[in-house]
Amino acid sequence: MPGKQGHDGPLPMVMNRETADAYYWNDGQCQAWRLLEGQDLTVVEEVMPPGTAEQRHSHTFSRQFFYVLEGEAVMDVAERTHQLRPGDGVMVAPKQAHAIRNDSDGDLRVLVISAPRATGDRTPR
Repeated sequence: MPGKQGHDGPLPMVMNRETADAYYWNDGQCQAWRLLEGQDLTVVEEVMPPGTAEQRHSHTFSRQFFYVLEGEAVMDVAERTHQLRPGDGVMVAPKQAHAIRNDSDGDLRVLVISAPRATGDRTPR
């Protein structure tokens, strides 16, 4: 992480949605913006409309933290189901499969923070 003793890589580049790389999945229903990308950290904002879900493979090297900004999420990880509201989050360890879905009436907006950096498997827009 930047600022950590022994960190010798460049500081990550911070962007907003207007300048960030944009991606989509679920046949274009869900969107993502890579807001920050550094050697040791990635931050992606994701927007999932009502009724959409994402079944994720396990990331071999990266741990992730999902933080809800808006809406409500149901997150299955480590054989547990988590009900997440704005301000809630859940950590996903490396090699741990997980799934997140939006069962609410409005959009779900989350930050996905990966460390070390996770390369995206999204389709660029």
